[in-house]
Amino acid sequence: MRVFACRASNFFKRNLDNFPYNPNFNFFREFAQSTAIPKKQLRVRDHGYDNYMEVEKKTRKVLKFQSIILPEPTQSLPISRLETLVRRFGFTRHEAGAFVLKFPHVFEIFEHPVQRILFCRLTRKAILQIQQERQALAEQIPRAVTRLRKLLLMTNEGRLRLEHVRIARSAFGLPDNFENSVVLRYPQFFRLIDAKETRMKYIEVVDRDPRLATCAIEEVREREYRQRGGDAEDIRFSFIIDFPPGFKIGKYFRIAMWKWQRLPYWSPYENVCGYDLRSIEAHKRMEKRAVATIHELLSLTVEKKITLERIAHFRMAMNLPKRLKDFLLQHQGIFYVSTRGNQGKLHTVFLREAYRKGELIEPNELYLARRKLAELVLLSPRKAKVDKELVGYRRSRLEDEMGQVTRTYVEDACEDFKGEDGVGLDKDAEDDLTSDIGSDVDLGDEGDDFVDSASLQRTS
Repeated sequence: MRVFACRASNFFKRNLDNFPYNPNFNFFREFAQSTAIPKKQLRVRDHGYDNYMEVEKKTRKVLKFQSIILPEPTQSLPISRLETLVRRFGFTRHEAGAFVLKFPHVFEIFEHPVQRILFCRLTRKAILQIQQERQALAEQIPRAVTRLRKLLLMTNEGRLRLEHVRIARSAFGLPDNFENSVVLRYPQFFRLIDAKETRMKYIEVVDRDPRLATCAIEEVREREYRQRGGDAEDIRFSFIIDFPPGFKIGKYFRIAMWKWQRLPYWSPYENVCGYDLRSIEAHKRMEKRAVATIHELLSLTVEKKITLERIAHFRMAMNLPKRLKDFLLQHQGIFYVSTRGNQGKLHTVFLREAYRKGELIEPNELYLARRKLAELVLLSPRKAKVDKELVGYRRSRLEDEMGQVTRTYVEDACEDFKGEDGVGLDKDAEDDLTSDIGSDVDLGDEGDDFVDSASLQRTS
């Protein structure tokens, strides 16, 4: 082997000078480029989703402040105590007060009538938004039960840790006390298991209903079949692809996507524990099954989005890959991973087909109730000042009208008094009397003046 390498190198040295220079000539054979989807891809930003997360970042901070104010008996806190309590959220002493002042439509600062110090409470609009969200959450409990059942059916053993579901309860529309209001309330669907070996609680599905084993993407394909008929045969295993603006699609990548869309896969609700997964074809099917599992997981959420960290809690139970972020970046036409929020440490996964121009295509009542808080956050502080001025203007007009009514009533009373007792007053004294009643002088002083003037008239 060493002799062959030496002779080959001598051959190239002898014949290199005899060959004319050709920059396009290559001594090594150029391999054909792979038509598989690249494992690593650069993330292309979509500003519609990033702007959505910028608003979400503010609303999350507002919710943290609300969680401190609402448990109070009077639903109000002194500013000094509020600044102390929010330090656990990363706010400094003066940043908390400045943050509250940024959102006058959510928080209201007032002076306590007794203690004479500044307090903070929620505005009437914010309280109405909280009540609307609680009502929407209570009305969609049956749908939340169905979501939890489908979530358990996608696991290998039909169960999930209670703590993992509790962390993601807001995304799936479950109430805070879902252990009692959902799990224990429906024993025909769920079973609560206390594992002695791990000292952890698990939620286990009782009955595997085959009617629930239908993915959201399968319903979309069925509607497409009914519309197109036989022409829709090529979408049997395909997904809706919508790449972000600026995403470069090359020739080989287009061929790879064409092959991948027609690759069959096992359903996320199908148990694959007994299958032989050692072949390359089985490995490809499992990768596409992981895409379908995350797609179905996002479809079960209220807002069609969830953080990447919460998906990682279900990784072992649902046979998801280890490097979830790199895996999702391979399919940027189906999912979008936003890094906005918590200084880039938080990753939020969106289902692209469910959104259009930064808004959910098919909104539900709970989503609309939560978006009301975002609308209050986005309202300009100048509008709050205008509202206060309008309230003050209406209040001053009301006081003027009440003053006119009081002045007319007193004048009539004085006329009756003069007619009954026959005691007359000078015109100047009468003007002084009416002017004093219409002014801001205390009523006690007005009564004393009235008694003094009457006594003077009697003595004269």
